[in-house]
Amino acid sequence: MTHLSARHDASMLAPLRALAVVAPLLLGAAWPGAAMAASHAGAGAGAGAGAGAADATETRKLHALFERQWDDTARLLPEFATLRGDHRFGDRLADVSEEGLARREALIEGWLAEARRIDAAKLSRNDRLSLEMFIINQQRLLDQRAFVGFRGMTLRTLGGPQSQFSDLLSQSPVNSRERIEQMLGRMAAFPVRMDQEIAQLRRSAALGWVPSRDVLLRVQEQLAAQLAGGPEDMPHHAPFKRLPASLPAEQRDEFRKRGAEAVAQHVRPSMQKLRALVADELLPKAPADGSLAKYPDGRRVYEMLVRQNTTTDLAAQQIHDIGLRELARLRGEMDKVRVEVKFSGSFAQFAEHLNTDPKHFHTSADAMLAGLREIGKRLDAEMPKMFAELPRAPYGIVPMPAFMGNRAEYYSGPALDGSRAGFFFANVLNLNTRPKWAMETLTAHETVPGHHMQIARATELRDLPNFRRGGQGLTVFNEGWALYAETLGFEMGLYTDPLQRWGHLQWQAFRAGRLVVDTGIHALGWSRQRSIDFLADQTGVNREFVTSEVDRYTSQPGQALSYMIGKLEFDRQRDKARSRLGAKFDIRRFHNAVLDNGPLPLSLLDKVVDEWIAGQTGS
Repeated sequence: MTHLSARHDASMLAPLRALAVVAPLLLGAAWPGAAMAASHAGAGAGAGAGAGAADATETRKLHALFERQWDDTARLLPEFATLRGDHRFGDRLADVSEEGLARREALIEGWLAEARRIDAAKLSRNDRLSLEMFIINQQRLLDQRAFVGFRGMTLRTLGGPQSQFSDLLSQSPVNSRERIEQMLGRMAAFPVRMDQEIAQLRRSAALGWVPSRDVLLRVQEQLAAQLAGGPEDMPHHAPFKRLPASLPAEQRDEFRKRGAEAVAQHVRPSMQKLRALVADELLPKAPADGSLAKYPDGRRVYEMLVRQNTTTDLAAQQIHDIGLRELARLRGEMDKVRVEVKFSGSFAQFAEHLNTDPKHFHTSADAMLAGLREIGKRLDAEMPKMFAELPRAPYGIVPMPAFMGNRAEYYSGPALDGSRAGFFFANVLNLNTRPKWAMETLTAHETVPGHHMQIARATELRDLPNFRRGGQGLTVFNEGWALYAETLGFEMGLYTDPLQRWGHLQWQAFRAGRLVVDTGIHALGWSRQRSIDFLADQTGVNREFVTSEVDRYTSQPGQALSYMIGKLEFDRQRDKARSRLGAKFDIRRFHNAVLDNGPLPLSLLDKVVDEWIAGQTGS
């Protein structure tokens, strides 16, 4: 919900971070829509093509299905509704009991059956694309149904029931009495929700699905950090410390008091229950090795996750080999930087020097935030060179919650109704693992031209229906774009300093290394220590951070594959368009062409770019 990729958490979880458990079940890769966008940049591939030949009755049936699914989703996932700016259900939480999950699956089956009855031949080209996306996404959700044990193993290093509620509250509005009362209602509902989460974890454990010991130890640390102080020290009380000045002072004081009471009565005991479950029931059963290959039917689970996270038919060994190839190429470029700065030692010695010399690190959180914001301003000024149209929504750069510890940064997108900006949540706690020379590529990934450009632009494409404007769960597109966007820094005035160029190359290499390690852990028998050693030795990334990342890949199999696989596809599409169009190629129009249809599976991205190229040539 998840970065400089190493330093970037899946923005696939972006505004859906709080739905880490429920959203994968119900929402899938991207929410399909009724039409592709036709921006002024000419980005919508074939926008409006075939509209005259479309059957009005069949088109209405399609759009009615999409609108009903979008509205039903708000009721089924009220957290998601809040994050997209729909506050009708802001005092509720999703039902993740066995019965609740069964009801959702029945709805998905119904949506899928209804979609398959629609005659695609009677639709416009754009609606056919939307229908194809819808069917792919709903089928993907049903594919997960066969793996009950895996689906309920929800504790991860980057999210799960230990952090999702505080994440939700941190992004929920408290700008009126009504919204604050809704938040208090949600806090009262939290004990039931946590009991459901715990029941899921117990069901999975009974089926042989318990997270690895190292993952659970990190979850324990996150729980301990949240429970260390009193109710008003917990992150769940933080929203009550930012109540608007428009409320009278006595009302603010009363709400703060009620918020503290709600944390003490409802939230804290539930979090303590989860902590007891982890310590007393799960840790004694936890395997030392979290490889999916060692879980019941885990190899099939990993095959499914590889398909879903890459939207390709690539096998684990093929992805492993791609990672080795890209890593070797990038290591060669990194060595050129070492020679350029006249460092006489080895690669490992150069990396050690860069990772330990105090001059390469900020000494305060404020200094680091100021540095990131300065880079963001420079990038903002260069954006018109790369895009024909830009999003209007602003973004901010703020610290991530302290209890999350040494984990990856992440971006959270703006609300669809424009009521909330996008935010890059920076880890400013572990300053000794956040070097200055990695900041340019990090900022490009998380803000512009990376996540904020892509996600904010999608929310503002008014020609797209809501379910495609808000479709931010297609990781291979979102993270592939952000990784590709880092490379645009060369054309936007970044990486002029050789060490900033090293930082960029290092984190590209880290994403290539992820292909090797994720497949190594879950398909090829690699141990945790072998994975840590490989990534640290081959990329020169700080070993403490590498260790946290390896535990991330263990707890969230396949997600890390999306970054480099997606980036390579964006590279391929750009090269294809440039080759076919020659002098007619316009990088600004190309970038809007690939973004202005919302997130797409890679096969559909290929079709969209082909149609855009044909539109540019008149063929």
